[in-house]
Amino acid sequence: MPRRTSKAPLLAVAIDRKAPEPAYRQVYDQIRATILDGRIAPGTQLPATRSLAREVGVSRNTILTAYDMLFAEGYTEGRVGSGTQVSRVLPEALLAARGADQAARRPPSQPAVTRRLSALALQLSSSQRTGRGFRAFRPGLPEVEQFPWDVWGRLVGGFWRRPPRALLNGGELAGYGPLRDAIAAYLGAVRGLRCTGDQVVITSGAQEALDMVSRLFLDPGDGVWMEDPGYAGLRAAFSAAGARVVPVPVDAEGLDVEAGRRLAPDAVLAAVTPSHQYPLGVTMSLSRRLELLDWAAHAGAWILEDDYDSEFRYAGKPLSALQGLDDQGRVIYVGTFSKVLFPALRLGYVVLPDTLVDPFLRIRSVLDDAPSIAVQPPLTRFIEEGHFAAHVRRMRALYGERQAYFINIAERAAANIFQVEADEAGMHLIANLAPSCRGSDTEIADCAAEAGLAAPALSSYFAGQSSRQGLVLGYAGLNFDEIEKGLLGLAATVQKYI
Repeated sequence: MPRRTSKAPLLAVAIDRKAPEPAYRQVYDQIRATILDGRIAPGTQLPATRSLAREVGVSRNTILTAYDMLFAEGYTEGRVGSGTQVSRVLPEALLAARGADQAARRPPSQPAVTRRLSALALQLSSSQRTGRGFRAFRPGLPEVEQFPWDVWGRLVGGFWRRPPRALLNGGELAGYGPLRDAIAAYLGAVRGLRCTGDQVVITSGAQEALDMVSRLFLDPGDGVWMEDPGYAGLRAAFSAAGARVVPVPVDAEGLDVEAGRRLAPDAVLAAVTPSHQYPLGVTMSLSRRLELLDWAAHAGAWILEDDYDSEFRYAGKPLSALQGLDDQGRVIYVGTFSKVLFPALRLGYVVLPDTLVDPFLRIRSVLDDAPSIAVQPPLTRFIEEGHFAAHVRRMRALYGERQAYFINIAERAAANIFQVEADEAGMHLIANLAPSCRGSDTEIADCAAEAGLAAPALSSYFAGQSSRQGLVLGYAGLNFDEIEKGLLGLAATVQKYI
């Protein structure tokens, strides 16, 4: 017959054998303090005397004496058959004393934060407007309802029904070896990378990769070229490392390398999104790519290539990555599965030049550990069996249809309010506000958020003042009804400023 579990709270009572006070007094004082501090609510049953005596390591008579004192002074009450409970009404004098004591206490001051943390909060304020609780029009949100969950469930269940014992004690520091090999093979075939699985390190999402790259390469004060406009998460990672972030303008060919040379000739790293610039959607030209690689080789600098959504290209095949053109080993390539599969997967990867693999793993061993092994083996099978490529093809066709529908509805519902141009790649579009608009895009973004729409302001992606006014609108994760309803609501919001 199993012993019935007591619902009485655990009491942190300890006896100091060297103290001058007798044991019963120590028990009394500690329980009394617990009651007055509110750690035990009125009406709560205290532990049975035998149980508490065993826990504390004293005789039952010691506990009985302490309980009698608590009862006599009004801290506890007891009823036949129901044990001892904390009094529902404590003595008035004690309550008054406690209230006076609390009033005399100084309110806790706000915790001090570093100047760096304050700067980060400012930089990330724009990204907060994306509204993680919203669907429309959160940039980067993929379609998840049409993910092949039955296949995924079979792969996850099949592997973990009889997992290899070696994996249960922790994985490799660089990540699951077969997954790294599968990623290298995929990137070589589809993105034109030149790498092996030994150069791939699995991360808990792209942001962790960006943070670790910043820690490895940047000392406080080092100059970093950053696309302007650009991704706030990149800027935050560099700022957290104490780097000197230098905004470099983006034109129709991508990052202006010559402007970067003028603004920060001593920069040690350049961060770019060459396949599909975020957020403008520009593709970096071949001549500009070669110019950037030439600068890095001669300056002894590094290039961080963030390839966040290159799988989704609707005109022609996906462009080759910048890393595939690199003959000097200067490019660090970062990718993610969160936008291709589903955000909760929280897996990304970084492809490093051979010379950087060991330093990168040394940094990881100090600051972190290998990401969870739970989904890495099933993801490996998902890629090797062709499900990954098939899903990308389906989503590429679906997102192309959704973009066309998005533009069609925008032209019918908001032609005089904002203009949306087609993009041959990606998961979001830019809505350029009409010249007659009286409000700023940040004001409109805030108003849209109040209406339940995530429509971050284009100007918030610029490091300084921006002459462009628009909204960054994700469409990939929305069905046709959600696109139409969201655009009608957004048009009504912007109309207030026309």
